[in-house]
Amino acid sequence: MHLVFVSSLVPVENPSSGFDIANRAVFDGLRALGHTVSVIGYLQPGQTPACGSDVHLLGELEVTNAKVGTAAKLRWLAKACLHRTTLSSAKMLEVSRRHVEALLQRLQPFDGIILNSVQLPGAFAAAFQKYETIYIAHNVEAGSARENAATASGLLERWLFTREADHLARLERTLTRGASAVWTFSEADRLGFGHAVSSRATVLPLITRWDLEERSPENPPQHDLSLIGTWSWKSNRTGLDWFLSKVVPLLPSDMSIAIAGQLPDAPEITHPGVRLLGRVADARAFVQSGAVLPLISRGGTGVQLKTIETFELGMPCVATRASLRGIGALPGNCAVSDDPAEFAKLLIEKVAQVRAGDRQRLSGSVFHQGQKTKLLETLQEGLSRFGNPMTAFDFAFPRDDAWARTSNGLSTSYGLAAHEGGQSR
Repeated sequence: MHLVFVSSLVPVENPSSGFDIANRAVFDGLRALGHTVSVIGYLQPGQTPACGSDVHLLGELEVTNAKVGTAAKLRWLAKACLHRTTLSSAKMLEVSRRHVEALLQRLQPFDGIILNSVQLPGAFAAAFQKYETIYIAHNVEAGSARENAATASGLLERWLFTREADHLARLERTLTRGASAVWTFSEADRLGFGHAVSSRATVLPLITRWDLEERSPENPPQHDLSLIGTWSWKSNRTGLDWFLSKVVPLLPSDMSIAIAGQLPDAPEITHPGVRLLGRVADARAFVQSGAVLPLISRGGTGVQLKTIETFELGMPCVATRASLRGIGALPGNCAVSDDPAEFAKLLIEKVAQVRAGDRQRLSGSVFHQGQKTKLLETLQEGLSRFGNPMTAFDFAFPRDDAWARTSNGLSTSYGLAAHEGGQSR
């Protein structure tokens, strides 16, 4: 097949953010199945498109809120209001719909379009509706936006997230119902769009890299606990704030806790062992430098790629239940708790074992190969739906230009921090 992969950010050579890692996993899977894949999207500054890809760039674009100034954010907001779209899709409107339609014409013939997440597909929905599509839902975006609105710190932030959620609910309904198939990254998300969609939706198991590296020799841990993330993404920050306020005070003062990733508005921390490292040069090496990994997600939807990577590396961990979305069988070195006191107790026990000489490391190859095999099977099953007649229900939504003018954009579960890049593993 010749497939067109439409993504706000194109798959890149060295993915670091959760969004980029998921992009690359799906892209590599499609190519591993022998399909020709043409890519449409933007490239973030400093990145290189994935090797061997037929990329048609819409331009170079910085989409990370933390990396732009106030003027850019105000410009995005003004554009979102003018076009009656979300902030995330407003960022995508650096080119016109006519430009996108002309590009699709030049790429023909193709068998179908893979609409990756919601930002770019929402910005130019009318251009893509003319073709058969498969929609990749990284999350149930409207639900995540409502979660963020409920925990917003002020009236303006609450209004912005509520506005995003209102657009998302309508546009996700359109994108999912108009698709031949829907791919999600967790079972909860597969069911999150309603029964009519769930019958055409399947869960894509994820991997953080196509070929798992041989396990490197184990060096002595540099930290008792290591955490890394894009803390400007509200869902990640909620988990970190829970960990710092509820769990860390219960940990011994001699426990070293390294936190990597940019941390805007860092809270006051009294525990003497906490070190805020900012961005680190090698995220994967940093993860392996810890004795035990706390997996601390407290909300959102979709799969947690930090969890996938932890299991691939065979690292011991303590996880909240929210961190295990989309995961089937757990490795033996993963403990689970949502109670802060129990979470702290499990961390203390695991760190003590490591200090006593038991690293608790496992081989991640079985987990990785199982995920990879199922990923390929699921991709192939979804692609087989291209060319099959769609049901009347699937087209029972407005597809005219008036709709496109009033709802041509949507956001992501990364909320107002859409695509917050860096190190959101």
